[in-house]
Amino acid sequence: MRTAFIAAALLLIVGSGQTGVAAEPSFPEVSKLPARADLPDPLVMFNGERVTTKEQWLDKRRPELKQLFQHYMYGYLPAPPAKVEAKLEREDKQALGGKATLREVTLSFGPPETPKIYLLLIVPNDRKGPAPVFLGLNFRGNHSVLSDPKIRLSTSWMPGNYPGVKDNRATDASRGTQADAWNVEQIIERGYALATIYNGDIAPDRPDAPERLQLHYPKKAEAKPGPHDWGTIAAWSWGLHRAVDYLVTDKDIEKDKIIVVGHSRLGKTALVAAAFDDRIAISMPHQAGCGGTAPSRGKIGESVKQINDRFPHWFTGAFKEFNDQTDRLPFDQHCLAAIVAPRPVLFTNAVEDTWANPDGQFQMLQAADPVYRLLGAGGLDAKKAPETNTLIDSKLGYFIRPGKHSMTKDDWKVFLDFADKHLGKPKG
Repeated sequence: MRTAFIAAALLLIVGSGQTGVAAEPSFPEVSKLPARADLPDPLVMFNGERVTTKEQWLDKRRPELKQLFQHYMYGYLPAPPAKVEAKLEREDKQALGGKATLREVTLSFGPPETPKIYLLLIVPNDRKGPAPVFLGLNFRGNHSVLSDPKIRLSTSWMPGNYPGVKDNRATDASRGTQADAWNVEQIIERGYALATIYNGDIAPDRPDAPERLQLHYPKKAEAKPGPHDWGTIAAWSWGLHRAVDYLVTDKDIEKDKIIVVGHSRLGKTALVAAAFDDRIAISMPHQAGCGGTAPSRGKIGESVKQINDRFPHWFTGAFKEFNDQTDRLPFDQHCLAAIVAPRPVLFTNAVEDTWANPDGQFQMLQAADPVYRLLGAGGLDAKKAPETNTLIDSKLGYFIRPGKHSMTKDDWKVFLDFADKHLGKPKG
């Protein structure tokens, strides 16, 4: 099976499905933007022109929204690299008691010294043809996803409060510490593959990290970013795109069935990644909250000012200018979900996770619905938020369960059910 790949490094010449990446346009200063308390209409252009056709949306409004989000919130993503070099480091065809094949692949791109991306890929063995794949960033290193002593122990910086981390570096005691959050066996048994990357390999989750991707690609930048330079969430998203570059070349993966999933800040990342890469089939931002799936104009849970004060590296400098004037934002997060149209999006939440504003997230789906309807893609098939443990599995999906801010086995059942509905059950 794929002997040539297994034998040595593989050079991938990729054509990316990324869209909306372009030079900075000329938009007004934040103080010159009009204030409006209500949600901006995703079907009204920045100049006031109403969008009434699919062509207007695809040719004008959607590209405009991508520019607006980059300019005022996430920062400008660079163009994709001309090539991505993938090196197979290890393969275990008898992982999970013979149920799966596990591969560790190193992805390299860009100028020298650009951080490498270490991808863990687990593919079910009992299948007919290529497998659909869940792709997501993890918080604690690939070694935390499974209790497998052979998985490469991450050498990147990690928060000191993570289990098994000493002096901001992982130790063997951190192996398998997120196994419950990822539930790999459940994913494999349902016929899906899993691809995951440690977010800290792309950019450590702290301000001014000297090893962050932004300082190395496409050219060495200033240590202090400008007001519209890409923040860490954009960098994480761009790193996911590089994983997609690889996955679409892997013969064991269904390249048109790549599902991006993420929890909390990595849920914000999952939605941004799908908005800026059409090769992603479904986006599942889980408990993503402010800066991701909850309204910036919301009055419940975390505010724009609080998130910018606590995590100044996540967004652009320009986004901080909205701290006390979110009503000047020329968009809200329903517009980000609308950019993904006509592809499915699933927002998932927990009752006790009020910081993430679950009700506000449902309102974002309601506000994105007209765009999906304009494109003839369906939309949100519910007038009000559902009872707990009830999945709305329409093109714009929603789910809320009892409990707190976490990713659990029960959440994965919902992710898998939603994927089955929109992609078809994997061929087993």
